[in-house]
Amino acid sequence: MSNIAFITGATSGIGKETAKTLALHGYRVIINGRRENLLNELSEEIITLTKTKPYKLVFDVRDREAVYSAINSLPDEWKDISLLINNAGLAAGFEPLHEGSFEDWDQMIDTNIKGILNVTKAVVNSMLEKRSGHIINVSSIAGKEAYPNGNVYCASKAAVESLTRAMRLDFLKYNIKVGSIAPGMVNTEFSTIRFHGDKERADNVYRGIDPLLAEDIAEAILFMATRPPHMNIDDMLITASAQGFSREVFRKL
Repeated sequence: MSNIAFITGATSGIGKETAKTLALHGYRVIINGRRENLLNELSEEIITLTKTKPYKLVFDVRDREAVYSAINSLPDEWKDISLLINNAGLAAGFEPLHEGSFEDWDQMIDTNIKGILNVTKAVVNSMLEKRSGHIINVSSIAGKEAYPNGNVYCASKAAVESLTRAMRLDFLKYNIKVGSIAPGMVNTEFSTIRFHGDKERADNVYRGIDPLLAEDIAEAILFMATRPPHMNIDDMLITASAQGFSREVFRKL
């Protein structure tokens, strides 16, 4: 089995830390994102850490044509992908449904759901042919329980949970592992993006608690990816110690 890992949404947060963690543990990594300057920075970090050079693919997972064009352009020595981390995703907006933005809704649905479909279909053929591979979808605690004003984001992550289970069944006979990881509160740029750049409002999300870090989730993904061949982790939920579930949070004020 090859040791090539493909990570979407690698320009920041969980995706960035996962790419570094996998590279440090012997994977050759393909890193993807929309922001080429940040991919370049990550590439230099990985080279410094591991003395190996990642392969960069700049595209938006929402753009199906760009997805296929980029993945089909991989050199032969990078085509044998054994591990796909569908990490690209976001929350946009935090309003009750009747006040929600169509633009935000489309961005979340097209990234969180269609993005996984676009990338997986483009990557999985080589896994099907060799009858081996592993796909890990990054979900969210929001996919397991809806919360006020989370409407479309929660629905999109619930779709990731359901899609992961369906993929597991579809790929079972091809010996392709499939699982999902559902992080709780992780201190990344997630909330800043959700609140359209309002950093003060984003910081308040983590006020009074010690949230998870992107590194924590990257380590968990590494654990999932490195289980023995006979073992598949279907679903992993990780929360901060102060987060009971979804909106239940104990804050030290």
